[in-house]
Amino acid sequence: MIRVGIDIGGAFTDVVVYNEENGEISWAKVETTPDDPSNGVLEAIDEAKVNLGYVNTIIHGQTLAINTIVERKGAKVGLITTKGFRDILEIQRANRRDMYNFRYKKPTPFVPRYLRLEVTERIKSNGDILTSLNENEVVEAIKKLKAENVEAIAVSFINSYVNPIHELKVGEIIKRVDPNIIVTLSHEVTREWREYERTSTAVLNAYVMPKMSKYLSKLENEFKNRGFKGNYFAMLSNGGMATFDYAKRFPIYTLESGPVAGVIGAIKISDILGEKNIIAMDGGSTTTKASLVRNLEPNINTDYYVGRDKYNPGYPVKVPTLDIVEIGNGGTSIARIDETSNLKVGPRAAGAYPGPVAYGKGGKDVTVTDAYIVCGFLNQEELLGGKIKVNKRLAEEAISNIAKYYNMSIEEVSYGIVKIANDNAVNAVRLISVQRGYDPREFTLVAYGGSGPMFAPFVAEELDIKKIIVPFLPAGVFSAWGMLVSDIRHDLVLSYPLRIDKESSVDLINEKFNELESKIRSILISEGFKEKDIIMLRYAEMRYYGQEHTVKVSVMPGEIGNRELEEIERRFHEAHEIAYAFTLDSPIEIVNFHVSGIVKAKTIVLKRIERDNSSIDKALVGKRKVFYDGKYEEWNVYNKEYLPINYQIVGPAIIEDPTSTSLVLEGQTGMLDSYGNLIIERD
Repeated sequence: MIRVGIDIGGAFTDVVVYNEENGEISWAKVETTPDDPSNGVLEAIDEAKVNLGYVNTIIHGQTLAINTIVERKGAKVGLITTKGFRDILEIQRANRRDMYNFRYKKPTPFVPRYLRLEVTERIKSNGDILTSLNENEVVEAIKKLKAENVEAIAVSFINSYVNPIHELKVGEIIKRVDPNIIVTLSHEVTREWREYERTSTAVLNAYVMPKMSKYLSKLENEFKNRGFKGNYFAMLSNGGMATFDYAKRFPIYTLESGPVAGVIGAIKISDILGEKNIIAMDGGSTTTKASLVRNLEPNINTDYYVGRDKYNPGYPVKVPTLDIVEIGNGGTSIARIDETSNLKVGPRAAGAYPGPVAYGKGGKDVTVTDAYIVCGFLNQEELLGGKIKVNKRLAEEAISNIAKYYNMSIEEVSYGIVKIANDNAVNAVRLISVQRGYDPREFTLVAYGGSGPMFAPFVAEELDIKKIIVPFLPAGVFSAWGMLVSDIRHDLVLSYPLRIDKESSVDLINEKFNELESKIRSILISEGFKEKDIIMLRYAEMRYYGQEHTVKVSVMPGEIGNRELEEIERRFHEAHEIAYAFTLDSPIEIVNFHVSGIVKAKTIVLKRIERDNSSIDKALVGKRKVFYDGKYEEWNVYNKEYLPINYQIVGPAIIEDPTSTSLVLEGQTGMLDSYGNLIIERD
C-alpha cells in the first residue's frame, strides 16, 4: 500500500510518496497556485506520477486556513453572545503586553458590531444556571443575521466552557430555523476559560469553515475521480492528524499544519540517530520556523496567536498547538530600505508569484534568494533540478538600486542582505531557546525547508551549536515526509480550577480526566479506530494559588490516589523551578486538565543507502566564486546524490540537492551518514 503526504507552502507545493511494501520514497515539488491551492496539489500529484488507485492514505497539510485569516478573505460571520458581552471582541484584554508600544493598534474584530447580537442567558462560573435562555430572542437574532446574509454564525456564551447547555440549545434552534447555516459553538472548539480568547477562537473557526469545507470537498472529489478509495487525513496543529470531516468542522485546529509536520519528522530522524534534545528549524520561502524539543517530547500549548509580532498583539486561538516560533524571513522575503534608511529583510515576501527577481517572472523586489544567487551561495544558472532557470543579471540589476543608495558594491549589499536574513533566523532560534531559559549549545539543530540548510551553518556559528542535521530526504520536501510519520491525535483541554489540598480533590481529578478520556475515545472510535489501539496521555496545567500563569506537568495514567497526588505535586515544584527558578510553600491548584488521545501510525523504516559507485570526484561538480565576508573565495560545489558515505568534507563548501542548498562554512565539516543525512559539525 502507498501513503502520500501533501504540504502547501508559500511558494511551493510538495508531495512525498511512500510505498509500504518496498520502502521506496519518491517526491515532487511544484509551484504553489495561490488563487486555487488545489490546482498545485493536483499538479504535484501528476508530477510524482502517483496512481491514486493504489494509495490507501492521503495526509494533507495546508496554509489555506491561516492565509484566509491573515488576508481576511473568509466568510461573513455573525456572533450570538450573552447579554452584556457584545463588545468582548472590541474590549479584548486590559493586561496588554503592548503597554509601551507606540505603534500599537488594536486588532480589528472579524465580526463588526452590527453583526454581534446579544440574548438573555447566564451560566455561573460553577456551571449553575443563573438566568435561563430566552429562546424567542435567539430566534430573532438568527433572523436578523440571516437578513444580513451571514454565511456562518458563532455562538459564545459566558462560562459555557463549564456548562454548554445554552450553547447546545442555540445550536438546535439555528438548525431548526435554517439547516444550511454553518455554526460554531465555542465549547465545541475549546473548553478553556477566558471569554475573549474563547470567543475569538469560535469566531475564527466560523470565519474559515466555509472556505475550508469547499476546498477539502473539492480535493476529495478530484481524488475520487482519479481512483482514490482510501482514507483522507488532515494534519493538525498539535502534531497529529484527523479525518477531513473533522478538519472541515474544526479548521481552526489546522492553522500550523504544515510547519508542525516538519517538527514531527525532525523528532523521528533524531530518534533514529540517538539525539534527544533538538531545535527544529524550517526555513521556507516566506517564513522561518523554529521549535525546541526536549527528550523527543514536543511542547503543546494553547497560547497561540495569529498575526502576532513585536508590534501587533494578534488574534488569540485557544486550540492545542505545537510550540513554534515563526518570523517573516524566508527565501522570497523582500529586502528594502526602511524609513530610517536601514536595510531590512521581511516580513513581506514575493511568494510564488512573482517570486525572486532572478526567476524572470516579473518580480521587481529584491529577495533573499536574489542575494544568495549574486553572492554565489546558490546555483547561478538553475534551481529545483533545472525546473527554475536563474538569471543572475536580473538580480544584480535589482540590487544595484540599493547599492547606489548606500554607495556600495552590488556584492557588498547582497552579502549584507544574506547576513540580515541569517540574523533573523538566529533570532527565531533565540526566541524558542534563550528566551525560554534553554541554552542552544545543549541542542542539535535539525535544518530543513528550502532555505533552512543555508541559514543553519550561520545560526550554528552565532549560537555556538556544535551539530547540524540536514535530513536524508531533499530538505525542501521534508515537512511532507513528516506527515507520513505523524500519528492520529486529538487533544482536549478543560478549565476547572481545583486546589489539590482540598478534601474532595482526588475524586474530582479522577472525574475530570475520565470525562476527557471518554470524549476523546468516542471521537477516535467514531473515526473508525479501535479502542485497543488508543493511547491516552494526561497533563495538568498547574500553578501556585494566586498566580496567573501555569506550568504543564505530565500525569500518570489510571486511578489517582493520595500517593499519586504527592508525585504530581513533586513534578509541579520541579517544573516550576525550571521555568521560573524558584518554588513556594503555597497551596497548589490545577487550572486545566489536558488529555491527548493517540493512535500510532505505521512506522516508516529508514533504509540505509548504498553508494557503491559514488566517489568524491564524481560528487564534485566544480568550483564557484563566492562573495563571503567582504571578499571573493573559491568554494567546492558537490552534488549530494553522489557523495560517498562517511566522507568528511572540510568547509567552506556547497552541497546541492534538487530542492535546497546546504552550506559548510570554514571551521565546519560535513559528512553523509549511512541513511543519507548530512551531518555538519563545528570544530
